[in-house]
Amino acid sequence: MLNISGIHEGVVIDHIKAGGAMRIYEYLNLENYDYTVAIIKNATSHAMGRKDIIKIEGPLDNVNLNVLGVMDKNITINIIKNDKIVEKGKLDLPEYVTNVIRCKNPRCITSIEQGLEHKFKLTNRSQGTYRCVYCETKFTDK
Repeated sequence: MLNISGIHEGVVIDHIKAGGAMRIYEYLNLENYDYTVAIIKNATSHAMGRKDIIKIEGPLDNVNLNVLGVMDKNITINIIKNDKIVEKGKLDLPEYVTNVIRCKNPRCITSIEQGLEHKFKLTNRSQGTYRCVYCETKFTDK
Protein backbone atom coordinates (compact mmCIF):
# COMPACT_ATOMS: atom_id res chain seq x y z
CA MET A 1 0.00 0.00 0.00
CA LEU A 2 1.29 3.44 -0.94
CA ASN A 3 1.69 5.84 1.96
CA ILE A 4 1.96 9.59 1.36
CA SER A 5 2.43 11.46 4.62
CA GLY A 6 0.02 14.13 5.78
CA ILE A 7 0.69 17.83 5.44
CA HIS A 8 0.92 20.44 8.17
CA GLU A 9 -0.44 23.38 6.17
CA GLY A 10 -1.66 23.40 2.61
CA VAL A 11 -4.24 22.15 0.17
CA VAL A 12 -5.39 18.72 -0.97
CA ILE A 13 -7.14 18.68 -4.34
CA ASP A 14 -9.12 15.46 -4.41
CA HIS A 15 -11.52 13.60 -6.72
CA ILE A 16 -9.70 14.67 -9.89
CA LYS A 17 -10.68 12.60 -12.90
CA ALA A 18 -7.95 9.99 -13.45
CA GLY A 19 -5.25 11.47 -15.67
CA GLY A 20 -6.19 15.10 -14.93
CA ALA A 21 -3.68 15.97 -12.21
CA MET A 22 -0.89 17.16 -14.50
CA ARG A 23 -3.21 19.61 -16.27
CA ILE A 24 -4.11 21.14 -12.90
CA TYR A 25 -0.44 21.14 -11.82
CA GLU A 26 0.44 23.10 -14.96
CA TYR A 27 -2.51 25.52 -14.64
CA LEU A 28 -1.57 26.34 -11.03
CA ASN A 29 2.09 26.80 -12.09
CA LEU A 30 3.17 24.66 -9.16
CA GLU A 31 6.61 24.23 -10.70
CA ASN A 32 7.24 27.91 -9.85
CA TYR A 33 6.71 27.40 -6.10
CA ASP A 34 9.08 25.93 -3.54
CA TYR A 35 6.27 23.84 -2.06
CA THR A 36 6.36 20.11 -1.61
CA VAL A 37 3.84 18.68 -4.06
CA ALA A 38 2.65 15.07 -4.20
CA ILE A 39 0.72 13.91 -7.25
CA ILE A 40 -1.08 10.64 -6.84
CA LYS A 41 -2.32 9.22 -10.11
CA ASN A 42 -4.87 6.46 -10.62
CA ALA A 43 -5.64 6.00 -6.93
CA THR A 44 -8.44 3.56 -6.14
CA SER A 45 -11.75 5.28 -5.43
CA HIS A 46 -15.01 3.64 -4.39
CA ALA A 47 -17.08 6.40 -6.02
CA MET A 48 -15.01 7.01 -9.16
CA GLY A 49 -13.13 3.77 -9.77
CA ARG A 50 -9.86 5.65 -10.29
CA LYS A 51 -8.91 9.23 -9.38
CA ASP A 52 -5.96 11.59 -9.09
CA ILE A 53 -5.04 13.61 -5.99
CA ILE A 54 -2.68 16.58 -5.56
CA LYS A 55 -1.26 17.42 -2.12
CA ILE A 56 0.41 20.81 -1.76
CA GLU A 57 2.40 21.67 1.37
CA GLY A 58 2.16 25.44 1.53
CA PRO A 59 -0.47 28.17 1.33
CA LEU A 60 -2.12 28.97 -2.00
CA ASP A 61 -3.48 32.29 -0.77
CA ASN A 62 -3.50 34.14 -4.08
CA VAL A 63 -5.00 31.36 -6.18
CA ASN A 64 -8.69 31.12 -7.08
CA LEU A 65 -9.19 27.37 -6.81
CA ASN A 66 -12.81 27.64 -8.01
CA VAL A 67 -11.62 27.81 -11.63
CA LEU A 68 -10.48 24.20 -11.26
CA GLY A 69 -14.16 23.26 -11.33
CA VAL A 70 -14.20 24.28 -14.98
CA MET A 71 -11.61 21.60 -15.71
CA ASP A 72 -13.31 18.95 -13.58
CA LYS A 73 -16.61 19.61 -11.79
CA ASN A 74 -16.12 16.71 -9.33
CA ILE A 75 -13.01 18.14 -7.67
CA THR A 76 -13.09 18.71 -3.92
CA ILE A 77 -10.72 20.95 -1.98
CA ASN A 78 -9.44 20.32 1.53
CA ILE A 79 -7.68 23.21 3.30
CA ILE A 80 -5.23 21.97 5.94
CA LYS A 81 -3.94 24.04 8.86
CA ASN A 82 -2.04 22.68 11.88
CA ASP A 83 -2.43 19.11 10.58
CA LYS A 84 -6.25 19.34 10.51
CA ILE A 85 -8.80 19.86 7.75
CA VAL A 86 -10.29 23.30 8.48
CA GLU A 87 -12.31 23.62 5.29
CA LYS A 88 -13.65 21.00 2.93
CA GLY A 89 -15.95 21.29 0.01
CA LYS A 90 -16.81 21.32 -3.64
CA LEU A 91 -15.91 24.19 -5.89
CA ASP A 92 -18.26 27.05 -6.75
CA LEU A 93 -18.07 27.61 -10.49
CA PRO A 94 -17.17 31.22 -11.39
CA GLU A 95 -19.48 33.21 -13.70
CA TYR A 96 -16.61 34.03 -16.07
CA VAL A 97 -13.24 32.44 -16.74
CA THR A 98 -10.41 33.90 -18.80
CA ASN A 99 -7.62 31.83 -20.38
CA VAL A 100 -8.54 28.72 -18.40
CA ILE A 101 -10.11 26.91 -21.36
CA ARG A 102 -9.76 27.55 -25.08
CA CYS A 103 -12.41 27.94 -27.76
CA LYS A 104 -12.29 25.06 -30.24
CA ASN A 105 -14.32 26.84 -32.94
CA PRO A 106 -11.95 27.46 -35.89
CA ARG A 107 -14.12 30.43 -36.98
CA CYS A 108 -13.99 32.14 -33.58
CA ILE A 109 -12.16 35.47 -33.40
CA THR A 110 -9.80 33.89 -30.84
CA SER A 111 -8.50 31.60 -33.61
CA ILE A 112 -7.65 34.61 -35.80
CA GLU A 113 -6.51 37.20 -33.24
CA GLN A 114 -3.56 35.53 -31.51
CA GLY A 115 -3.35 37.88 -28.51
CA LEU A 116 -7.08 37.83 -27.72
CA GLU A 117 -8.02 36.31 -24.37
CA HIS A 118 -10.22 33.22 -24.30
CA LYS A 119 -13.26 34.27 -22.24
CA PHE A 120 -16.11 31.97 -21.27
CA LYS A 121 -19.38 32.62 -19.43
CA LEU A 122 -21.20 30.11 -17.26
CA THR A 123 -24.55 29.48 -18.97
CA ASN A 124 -25.84 26.47 -17.03
CA ARG A 125 -24.62 26.10 -13.45
CA SER A 126 -26.22 22.70 -12.77
CA GLN A 127 -24.55 21.15 -15.83
CA GLY A 128 -21.35 23.22 -15.57
CA THR A 129 -21.79 24.53 -19.11
CA TYR A 130 -19.58 27.37 -20.34
CA ARG A 131 -19.88 29.21 -23.66
CA CYS A 132 -17.38 31.41 -25.48
CA VAL A 133 -18.35 35.08 -25.07
CA TYR A 134 -17.37 35.79 -28.70
CA CYS A 135 -18.97 32.96 -30.69
CA GLU A 136 -21.23 31.16 -28.15
CA THR A 137 -19.47 27.81 -28.75
CA LYS A 138 -20.16 25.42 -25.88
CA PHE A 139 -17.10 24.20 -23.99
CA THR A 140 -16.80 20.44 -23.78
CA ASP A 141 -13.87 18.75 -22.07
CA LYS A 142 -13.48 15.95 -24.59
